Amino acid sequence: MANATTELTTPPVVLAFDTSLPHCAAALWRKVVLDHVSKDMTRGQAEHLMPMLQDLLATNGLVWSDLNLIAVGIGPGNFTGIRVSVAAARGLGLALQIPVMGVSLFDILRQEPHGAELVTLDAPRGQVHGQLFRDGIATGAPCLFDPAAPPSDLHLSGLVVTGASAHQIADHFGATARVAAPVNVAARIASCAAIRWAQGDRTPPRPAPLYVRPADAAPPRDAPPTIIA
Repeated sequence: MANATTELTTPPVVLAFDTSLPHCAAALWRKVVLDHVSKDMTRGQAEHLMPMLQDLLATNGLVWSDLNLIAVGIGPGNFTGIRVSVAAARGLGLALQIPVMGVSLFDILRQEPHGAELVTLDAPRGQVHGQLFRDGIATGAPCLFDPAAPPSDLHLSGLVVTGASAHQIADHFGATARVAAPVNVAARIASCAAIRWAQGDRTPPRPAPLYVRPADAAPPRDAPPTIIA
């Protein structure tokens, strides 16, 4: 029983990282953010991620076996980037035998613990990604829409709109707008994961990429080869 109590009360050591945006970013958390690093890049995250994580651990006097939890950004964002970090997180979780928790960009930007909040992110072609929260909990899947004509079902009483095109969307609904302040993405992912851990989320489902829109790449036109058994 003493061991179980210790496990529940000891803050976890969390390694968080994200490549869903044009960067490679990572952070370490134990009670507070211990350290973080981020490099801007539009490609090459797959080659940079693991050396960055190894250097971050070594700089802070830690080794892989010191970790209790892996937290990873699941998007929305760059399709390839999301797959890079999610695959790395799953592999590390299996190798280290520790939980892996996915955290979306909507989760790290939301600011309202009570009431209705629509969190929005920039999307291609002048559109936005949006997800609706009630008392800090998502009420449904995220969606893609034109900020000049947001879907009526996103409007709830007392709505606060946080993020991209917040004023435009809020004016349409007669809601309150709040522009999201710049955040340290990896550090916020780590903090969100640590909060969920403290709330008892110790066996999260395997993280999966959060795709709000289909990929731009077209499927191949040629028929696949016949496989001979």
